[in-house]
Amino acid sequence: MPETPAKPSRIAFIGFGEAATAFVSGWGEGRPEEIAAYDVKTDHAVTRDAMRDRYRDHRVAGSDDPAGALAGAEAVFCVVTADRAVEAARAAAGWIPEGAFWFDCNSCSPGSKRAAAEVLEDVGARYVDVAVMAPVHPKKHKVPLLVSGPHAAEACAVLQALDMSPKEAGTAVGEASSVKMLRSVMIKGLEALMAECFLAARRAGVEERVLASLMASDPEVEWARRATYNLERMMVHGTRRAAEMREVAVTVTELGLPNLMAEATSRWQDIVADTGAEPGEAEFIGRLDRVLSKL
Repeated sequence: MPETPAKPSRIAFIGFGEAATAFVSGWGEGRPEEIAAYDVKTDHAVTRDAMRDRYRDHRVAGSDDPAGALAGAEAVFCVVTADRAVEAARAAAGWIPEGAFWFDCNSCSPGSKRAAAEVLEDVGARYVDVAVMAPVHPKKHKVPLLVSGPHAAEACAVLQALDMSPKEAGTAVGEASSVKMLRSVMIKGLEALMAECFLAARRAGVEERVLASLMASDPEVEWARRATYNLERMMVHGTRRAAEMREVAVTVTELGLPNLMAEATSRWQDIVADTGAEPGEAEFIGRLDRVLSKL
């Protein structure tokens, strides 16, 4: 029977935002012995102090460059914005230890994942395509993960040793990310559809009648509750979701298909996020009015 791999004693994060802090806080006292991190926000005077505070609050060794974070790392979680995934791989290539796992958890196209994999495999790292299949809160480190690539089986064993929830999705880089990207056409597309429908209905003064009509057509959907939740996700996370949807658009294009829905969804995610409106009250009409007041 194959030996269960030991939990890595030293791991690193490239990017230390919501996903990284969720993983670390989820591990709690069962965390690896040493955790290091580097985030590009430490490169900028405006955000440097806040990022150093975040490192300290989560008891990780923050670094001002990738080299310091990657030194001695057995496993690396790359959790940057979707558009920076390949750039992060290139920045790490000169410093990542040979044989270290690079868990690319970014929401980017299979083509981007393959480009990052080529860079890191060339320097002896073990690249792993990881798709995070749900919001990291409230599950934190137990969020479902799809894992693919030539090192998928070994990678899943390492993630399980870290008390995480991986599932193999294939031996090719891009298989896990394809599932994530194409699922987002539906999930984030529904968010955008609901935003356009109900914001327009509220401005026209017919939101209650539109809602009643939808309820009559499909009473199994809790339309007001779902729309309220979806709008909150766009208000809080729209910028990041828009970046992901641009990668979804690339994915659809790579498949030789029109990407009309993905492009439109990315625009609505950006529009709602750019209003700067915050969720405030949980009531449906209140959230619609908060966004409309900024448009």
